[in-house]
Amino acid sequence: MFPKKEKPMAFAAGSTTLISKATEIVGDLHFKGNLEIEGRVKGNIIAEDGSDARVRVMDGGEVEGEIRAPSIVVNGKVSGNVHSSKHIELAEKAIVQGNVSYHLIEMVKGAQVNGSLLYSDGKQAVLTAVESSKDHAVEA
Repeated sequence: MFPKKEKPMAFAAGSTTLISKATEIVGDLHFKGNLEIEGRVKGNIIAEDGSDARVRVMDGGEVEGEIRAPSIVVNGKVSGNVHSSKHIELAEKAIVQGNVSYHLIEMVKGAQVNGSLLYSDGKQAVLTAVESSKDHAVEA
């Protein structure tokens, strides 16, 4: 009779980092725990391997680069590929200019993806990240 209330995605274990509306970060971010983006990031966002990390690009938040994390929620703008090994939610105001690789996906009416949706069993996304980091390694 009454509609079920949606349960929000649980926070990852660990601390939460907030990039506020008035903040712009230039460079790659490597993190674990929760990362909430209300501002702008120009660079790749990569969760620590084997972590239970979560990225949220909030309404008004922008990312110019690739995102690699187990759990991702997008309600802002992402210009780059998005790789989720567990769960991705594309909310009403999400705009993704790139490919979305996912294991489980939720997409709300109004979300935009200007790229391909690519199913992954979750293991492939981790392997691709490891191979990519080896390709860009600098030898001394």
